[in-house]
Amino acid sequence: MVRAWFEDLPSWGTSLIVHLCLLLVLALWMLPAQLPPASVLLEVFESEPEDIPTELPDILQPPIQIKDAVLTPASLPPISPKGPDIDLPIDPNPPLPELPGPFDTPIIEHFPGGSPGPLPPPGGPGKSGPIGGRDIRDKVGEFGPVGITRASENAVALALKWLAAHQLPDGGWDLDHRKGPGVRSQKNPGEKPSRNGATALALLPMLGAGQTHKDGQYKNVVGAGLAYLVRGIKLDQAGGALNDGGMMYAHGLGSIALCEAYAMTKDGGLAGPAQSTLNYIVSAQDPVGGGWRYQPRQPGDTSVVGWQLMALKSGHLAYLNVPPITVAKASKFLDSVQVDSGSGYGYATPGDGASTSAIGLLCRMYLGWKKDEPALERGLAKLAERGPSKSDFYYNYYATQVLFHATSGEGPLWRKWNTEMRDWLVATQDKSGAETGSWFVAGGHSSKAGGRLFCTALACMTLEVYYRHMPIYAKAAVDEDFPD
Repeated sequence: MVRAWFEDLPSWGTSLIVHLCLLLVLALWMLPAQLPPASVLLEVFESEPEDIPTELPDILQPPIQIKDAVLTPASLPPISPKGPDIDLPIDPNPPLPELPGPFDTPIIEHFPGGSPGPLPPPGGPGKSGPIGGRDIRDKVGEFGPVGITRASENAVALALKWLAAHQLPDGGWDLDHRKGPGVRSQKNPGEKPSRNGATALALLPMLGAGQTHKDGQYKNVVGAGLAYLVRGIKLDQAGGALNDGGMMYAHGLGSIALCEAYAMTKDGGLAGPAQSTLNYIVSAQDPVGGGWRYQPRQPGDTSVVGWQLMALKSGHLAYLNVPPITVAKASKFLDSVQVDSGSGYGYATPGDGASTSAIGLLCRMYLGWKKDEPALERGLAKLAERGPSKSDFYYNYYATQVLFHATSGEGPLWRKWNTEMRDWLVATQDKSGAETGSWFVAGGHSSKAGGRLFCTALACMTLEVYYRHMPIYAKAAVDEDFPD
């Protein structure tokens, strides 16, 4: 039947059927081999390969951290790959300058009403004082109520010599003071890898003794150290960060050093770097609790808050910009860790620790508490009862400032504290070998992390609180309020 039907087709019909058959054969020939059944595919990927983790490791998912970003300031033109065709107004990574003048730039007349002129000495304008630039050792007899002795002055001189001897060729310092050329102490190195923190710690005793990059026996040392800090600033939209291995501790210390050096010399080359570090502190503040901790915007602790607030007060005294809202939030943090209406302070929760209470009381004075504040008086009494520590230079440094500011360096409370503190520091300073001029005690706050350089810097600064060379030690630090 099929054959008859096929024979009855016209010729064109036969041709059409033949061509359709050929096309079908070609199509089947070009198709790929049959896919395996779905069960096989599931079996192949039933278990993940061992070398692919189920979660990406942290290195592939880095948290966004302000300190890691390094941005060119918006005020600078973009850097051309050609290099020579661009005339940059600022070298973003200058080489170590020739000493002694790494910041010999014209003073910026940006102060309110123009340059404020020299900072007034203790006691107000017209009275002599160590800020005038004279050697403090020539002034010992004029500071009887304060408590300076020739032995304490000699201890400061030896400490500065030790610090200068342990400076590195790049201008900075290292908490592991064994590093570097020359004869160096090999005892009690610090364990924390914080070059910026170490450099700031070494600079602050220099500045505290009136040594700047403009004047003094150690002006070359100070100049190279300041240059190291300025080169180390990482600029981003938050400001200028110095928080290396020491995190916000290092940043706060570096900011204090730059602000104090700027205030003491009014060198315009330091204005921008100092202000940028203050901007970073403002940005790094915990927006909820008002404190600071190791990393930006973490809930705060009193220890880190102390350095940041000291930097902000130093910047304010140097006529740099400090937002009132930042100050108000810092006060809120102190409220959250205080006990007894503010006579004692804890670390991150309410408490009455020795070091944290000393820090909290000093911060309250920076924020406007007057000497007759009842909580301050109760806090002073507790500090005096505890007395100086024989194992914690950190506590001694803060407590000495509180006692000195609150008593103006006069009266029985101060004399008792100072005599014990000063004479113990003089007696315990190393006086032999490569350690001559330095201190170290184990067991105190950050003694292990900071080592001999940390202990030496704090001990030396404790002996310098009287001088008021640095604005942060002057009466204005507690008498002059932050702007509203």
